[in-house]
Amino acid sequence: MPRAARLDIAGVLHHVIIRGIERRDIFLDAMDRQSFVDRFTELLVKMGMDCLAWALMSNHVHLLLRPSQTNLARFMRRLLTAHAVTFRRQGDAHEIMRFSAFAHGLLNPVHLLLM
Repeated sequence: MPRAARLDIAGVLHHVIIRGIERRDIFLDAMDRQSFVDRFTELLVKMGMDCLAWALMSNHVHLLLRPSQTNLARFMRRLLTAHAVTFRRQGDAHEIMRFSAFAHGLLNPVHLLLM
């Protein structure tokens, strides 16, 4: 059975999770993390996306995003494709980027007040 289409609603908070498959690392080192943050920041501006919070761990990332237009999937595709290419160039030639498809859920702003 195919998965349900992701909701992509402008102006609504989305909790996005990016995970490495099999809990493998998605960042090689501090420079790799910085490259991801730089690319992420650049895309936020280019695509009109607000980021209210983010956390980078070695094997996954949490983002709290609010798109100004309905472009969350395109934003994530650009971010993750660019990171995967960089990962392949820096790592072992046999190593591949192992992202599971990004997951996300809509957040009610009241939930943020309870945190």
